[in-house]
Amino acid sequence: MAGQVDALLLFLVAVSVFFAGLIFVLVTVFAIKYRRRSADERPRPIHGSLGLELTWTIIPLALAMVMFGWGAWVYISLSSPPADAIEIFVVGKQWMWKLQHPDGQREINELHVPVGRTVKLTMTSEDVIHSFFVPAFRIKKDVLPGRYTTAWFQATKAGEYRLFCTQYCGTSHADMVGRIVVMEPSAYEAWLRGGGMIESPAAAGLRLFQQFGCIGCHLPDGKGRAPSLVGLFGKKVTLATKQTVIADEAYIRESIVDPQAKIAAGYEPVMPTFKGLITEDGLAQIIAYIKSLGTEQKTKAE
Repeated sequence: MAGQVDALLLFLVAVSVFFAGLIFVLVTVFAIKYRRRSADERPRPIHGSLGLELTWTIIPLALAMVMFGWGAWVYISLSSPPADAIEIFVVGKQWMWKLQHPDGQREINELHVPVGRTVKLTMTSEDVIHSFFVPAFRIKKDVLPGRYTTAWFQATKAGEYRLFCTQYCGTSHADMVGRIVVMEPSAYEAWLRGGGMIESPAAAGLRLFQQFGCIGCHLPDGKGRAPSLVGLFGKKVTLATKQTVIADEAYIRESIVDPQAKIAAGYEPVMPTFKGLITEDGLAQIIAYIKSLGTEQKTKAE
């Protein structure tokens, strides 16, 4: 998307420079050509021109709509990761970036990705506001405590690219830097295999799910004290207030740390809060496990 972002920026700059130059030239020409040459000179009255009024109304309107439409398309594209993206979970913490791959590999201040593959980042913070900024990819997204934000990119050239935090986050803010290592697909696969046997986020999430006793209430058949989580992710959930919400990462996280905020219809508000008991990494692993339940259900059905 960097090319689209740059093209839009250059178009905006070009239009601005053109009209600034046009106004400067016209002001200069009019000041000279129509200057008052004597005290007795009186200008001829001007009663207006419909054609001129329409011209300077329609042309700026058309340019503004082009800018709006183009900008909206770029914004929507940047906000909509492709479905086949590699999902990386990112946690910002004073003063480091912690990243985890779908297969379980963990990195600090580094992210290895294959060239030509779409990468989706799901990000949150453990403490204060950070911002994930990769200038070469034209992506910048605030990373907020207690919320998930997403961004995506598709690297088109192998190499190393700088990663910065662009929200002041404390005394060592300037040291919160890292790098994105873009590798050829074969080199990336070799790098993944070099990590050995690593527990996947979904497997770690299952372990936490059992450790905290969630499995005792969230039965697969839905007959427990809490709703079934099989196939839940991405679906609409009807609340006790008759409202509906989408069961995305934010909803699942909120249901774990503040379970009374949105109570599913037909169930009592008996779930305790796990705020402070499960880390942000652990929350991400539980979410990965719940996502995998949908995949497992689909596979069994097939």
